[in-house]
Amino acid sequence: MGLAETRTRVVLIVEDEFLLRMDATDMVRAAGFEVLEAANADQAIEILETRPDITVVFTDVQMPGSMDGLKLARAVRGRWPPIKIVATSGHHHVGESDLPEGGRFLPKPYSPNQVTGLLRELMGGG
Repeated sequence: MGLAETRTRVVLIVEDEFLLRMDATDMVRAAGFEVLEAANADQAIEILETRPDITVVFTDVQMPGSMDGLKLARAVRGRWPPIKIVATSGHHHVGESDLPEGGRFLPKPYSPNQVTGLLRELMGGG
């Protein structure tokens, strides 16, 4: 499956705090995924509109701009239903009912093993 498999493992990380975004990017890249980055939901939507190969959106819940991570998750589910959603926060607990169907919550701080395990679980499940 080589190249085709690699192309289908693209994760979009949406995090407004630069250092946290870099840390998450490093974790996801080290797990073998291609990574795209956005600093807010508006940038994420722009990227999603041009990259049909994104399979997971990994988003912070609290972000400035036109929408927070939960609104972004609902927008992604509405426009790009196959994309898996992971929401993360160090300030809020997000329940399954707060996320679109199939969305997952990962509390901060998270470890590389937690990120890798969750992404592999999501990729294997779909």
